[in-house]
Amino acid sequence: MHHISPNLLTLEQVAGVLRDGSKISLSDESAQRIRHCRQYLEDKIINSDDTFYGINTGFGSLCNVQIGKHELEELQLNLIKSHACGMGDEVPADVVRLMLLLKIQGLSLGYSGVQLATIQRLIDFYNHDVLPVIFQQGSLGASGDLAPLAHLSLPLEGLGEVRLNGERMPASAALEKFGWQPIRLKAKEGLALLNGTQFCQAYGVWCLLEARRLFDLANRCAALSLDAFDCRPSPFNELLHKIRPHEGQLKVAEKIRNLLKNSEIAVREKISVQDPYAFRCVPQVHGASYDAIAHVERIFLTEINSVTDNPTIFPDDDAILSGGNFHAQPLALPLDYLAIALAELGSISERRTYQLISGQRGLPAFLTNRGGLHSGLMIPQYTAASIVSQNKQLCTPASVDTIVSSNGQEDHVSMGANAATKAYRVVENVERVLAIEWMTAAQAMEFRRPARTSPQMETMLEEYRKAVPALGPDRVLHDDMQKTLAFLKK
Repeated sequence: MHHISPNLLTLEQVAGVLRDGSKISLSDESAQRIRHCRQYLEDKIINSDDTFYGINTGFGSLCNVQIGKHELEELQLNLIKSHACGMGDEVPADVVRLMLLLKIQGLSLGYSGVQLATIQRLIDFYNHDVLPVIFQQGSLGASGDLAPLAHLSLPLEGLGEVRLNGERMPASAALEKFGWQPIRLKAKEGLALLNGTQFCQAYGVWCLLEARRLFDLANRCAALSLDAFDCRPSPFNELLHKIRPHEGQLKVAEKIRNLLKNSEIAVREKISVQDPYAFRCVPQVHGASYDAIAHVERIFLTEINSVTDNPTIFPDDDAILSGGNFHAQPLALPLDYLAIALAELGSISERRTYQLISGQRGLPAFLTNRGGLHSGLMIPQYTAASIVSQNKQLCTPASVDTIVSSNGQEDHVSMGANAATKAYRVVENVERVLAIEWMTAAQAMEFRRPARTSPQMETMLEEYRKAVPALGPDRVLHDDMQKTLAFLKK
């Protein structure tokens, strides 16, 4: 059980909750903060005639239209229904789970004015794997991720659709199945649910968690390729990196040294004086991506522990403040940066694959003994090149764009949601490119026998060969590539 509390939520905790399928609950302190803030807001609505954005006014450019006290609940329901305008593909299940978790975390900090019952129902959704059907298109990354979060919120009222055990159904049917009554949203609650950056947050956190795994995988692929291409170990000598001590560069050089420790191939005499950059500059290129990932992690750690709806309520200071914490610019820029950093891991990987099939250093062209009759690993490199090219297109930054919306009231937007969904696709693509490199390097190693790489890499190769045998005559390589992907996920 993971307790939602005001304490810092870490990426490691998020990863653990997702990995273990842990249930979540509110800590007593969080529950008290939520009740305290809600009571303050209700007292303020009853006892004050002041105008508060989105609480007793319209939204966006309709902010100057005041709403009567008897219409405040209808206002919140209308907000959610009118803003549920998503289109495109469904948001993947793991990202929806993250959206629920991170929305609960943000609301539980006690500055949003929601009912305890509303947050508890979101927790019920998470714990019973009731996942709202949300669509990828519709957010500008400003005023919150409005359309995606509207679809997240609809099922609270028994509207929209959810997936339960993978089955898509009306939200009302899921509520009935569990005996849950629809939540009747009160003043300000719809706005608290829709404002916020949880769509961008969820995609970014998913990408970061995958980035850690792909970074490690990229180093393993590079290590195997280094021995498969019979490269020199000198570019990884610690002396070189101490005089240019970027953290990522130091870590990667050390990792490669450890992966190739006691490699017979690494220490034998070399014919070539220097190796191509794709091999020689692994510490510098992979290391730069490591540093970028670490930078983005720091930003997202701050964001997932922040309050990002508007207006924000400070009961102990007797203040309701309208501001711009919903603006996703702090996420849009690093999401673009993350996509670029990960794409570079794929880009240099494809170059190593290309070198391995090029017929150099005693390796046969395309890593087949009967070139001509058999094409060997000619076309997987085509696939990798195609994917790398697509990543270059996906890395065109979204954060430099903005389109005026809401009749000019929202005149600068972040496009953080587009940066988020693009980064997700880059992550998937990089994994595929690395799988192709691993498959290619493993095949190249067949032509180095009886020489051996390090014991660590040999153990991994032995396990891999149980899933994907060495290539002899041509066969359907799509199947090998899919099996390689599955192997590398272990």
